[in-house]
Amino acid sequence: MTRSQPRRRVNAAYSALNLRLVLALFGLVTMTVFAVLAFAADVTWLGVVCAILAAVAVVDLVVIQRRRAARHREEPGARHSLFE
Repeated sequence: MTRSQPRRRVNAAYSALNLRLVLALFGLVTMTVFAVLAFAADVTWLGVVCAILAAVAVVDLVVIQRRRAARHREEPGARHSLFE
């Protein structure tokens, strides 16, 4: 079972999962657009770099969603933001 946050100290701040979600979505969209434009302009190396960065954004989105789901399992019914 994945925990939403690692247990460290009692007063430790949690990460801003919703901000990470928005930033990862922005990165995914922009890097996908840039990769398509780079491949269309025959700048293959730049297209590959942008495609790799888009894949990193997808992995980050998966991690964020797993942590959000774990937070919901740990605290059912709690609303942590407007997005949840």
